[in-house]
Amino acid sequence: MTAVETRPEWLRNLPPLSAKSGVPVHVQIERWLTDVIGRGELVPGDRLPREDELAALIGVSRMTLRQALATLESLGTVVRKTGRSGGTFVSEPRIECDLTGLAGFTEQMRRANVRAGARMVSARTIPASAAVAAALSVDRGSPVYEVVRVRTARREPLALERAYFPSEPFPDLLTHRLTGSIYELFTRRYGQEPHTASEILEPVIARPEEAALLAVEPNSPLMLITRTTFTAAGLAVEYARDLFRPDRVRISLQTGIGAAARVARMTTPDAY
Repeated sequence: MTAVETRPEWLRNLPPLSAKSGVPVHVQIERWLTDVIGRGELVPGDRLPREDELAALIGVSRMTLRQALATLESLGTVVRKTGRSGGTFVSEPRIECDLTGLAGFTEQMRRANVRAGARMVSARTIPASAAVAAALSVDRGSPVYEVVRVRTARREPLALERAYFPSEPFPDLLTHRLTGSIYELFTRRYGQEPHTASEILEPVIARPEEAALLAVEPNSPLMLITRTTFTAAGLAVEYARDLFRPDRVRISLQTGIGAAARVARMTTPDAY
């Protein structure tokens, strides 16, 4: 049996790479590996050959291969680990978070066929800051609830939620179990069903405390979703700042001509 015949199937038909194609070689490698993973020839947890071995098989420099792998890692397609058992591994696919309609994290995970989890960081009553007071239409300094949770799926932290709720419509909110859907609790316990929301999306950088809670490196990119939620009667029931890991989550939104207005605006992190 030849050396080629002993290779895995995905390594038997290597891509024809050409520097004259107008597409950088590292991009051609990225596309090839993406296709291989997309076809299921490599699955989550599979380990790629060592960089020097794979570069030699493909016929490129190690630097070119590293450039391709770095891009795939930034997209969450692969993950590189150090140490004796380290290497480059195929990642779990990113979880789709569909913001269409008013869906909390629990419902978003349900749509993705993933079980949602939550770890409480803190739940307390605080005086409303200027931003919170303006969003919830309450007086500055009036009591509001601050609930901070790490939301998980597949045993990984995906999002850090920091939400504020007015105390008057929900007088005993903090006495309830808050690891499930708070929207369901609002509807079932208080008769205040969330109906619409205004959301703003913006890229930000992880601060050290946020990075520790989300199990990422400080200064890693995150997606911030700032949301104000209202009942059908126009009562503001939530002001939230949710930080998502873009390496584990892909955010989607369905729109259509004539559909009910729902705006997702991309902004810069200057005000963060």
